[in-house]
Amino acid sequence: MKPILLDFPEEFYTKRLFIQKPMPGDGKAVYKAIQASLNELKPWLPFAHKEQIQQDVEANIRDAHAKFLIREDLRLHIFNRETGEFIGSSGLHRINWDVPKFEIGYWIDTRYTGKGYMTEAVEGIMNFAFSELKARRVEIRCDPRNIRSKAIPERLGFVLEGILKNDGISADGKEIRDTCIYAKIK
Repeated sequence: MKPILLDFPEEFYTKRLFIQKPMPGDGKAVYKAIQASLNELKPWLPFAHKEQIQQDVEANIRDAHAKFLIREDLRLHIFNRETGEFIGSSGLHRINWDVPKFEIGYWIDTRYTGKGYMTEAVEGIMNFAFSELKARRVEIRCDPRNIRSKAIPERLGFVLEGILKNDGISADGKEIRDTCIYAKIK
C-alpha cells in the first residue's frame, strides 16, 4: 500500500481542542505564537534560532500541508475549540508506515502553558494514531533536561524505554545532548 492512498480524517476534536492538518493561511497565527514563545522554544528547538519573517513561516506551513497530503509527515495544528485561537503545533513525524509507527513532537505558545492543553492534544494525537492510522508504536523523544516536555509522556503512561547518551546536538548547536525515548505500543 502506498501511503499517499491512505484515507483518514484530517481533523479531529478533543474536549477543549480542534486539531487539524496545517492549512495555507495559518502562517500569521503561527508566526505570532513563535514570536511570543521564542525564549521558551530556543533551548529545545533549532527553528527558534533562525531569523524568520511571517512569509517564511507561511512557506513552511504550506510545505507541511503538502507533506501531509502525500503522507510523508503529519504536522498538526492545535486550536482552542471555543475561540479558534492557535495554541501550538504537534504532529506525527519520523513515520514508518510498514510497522506503522510514529513519533509525536510538540511545542506550545507560551501564553497557553500550564493549562493542560498540550497533554490533552498529545493524548488526542496518540489516540488518533492508534485508532485511525492503526499504529503499533507511538514514541515521544525529548531532551532529559526539558522537564515540561518529559512530563507529558509520563503523565500519559508512556514507558521510558531508555536514554540515548550523546545522541544529539543542542538546539543552539553548542553541546552534545542525551535523548529520552518514551513509547506506547499496541
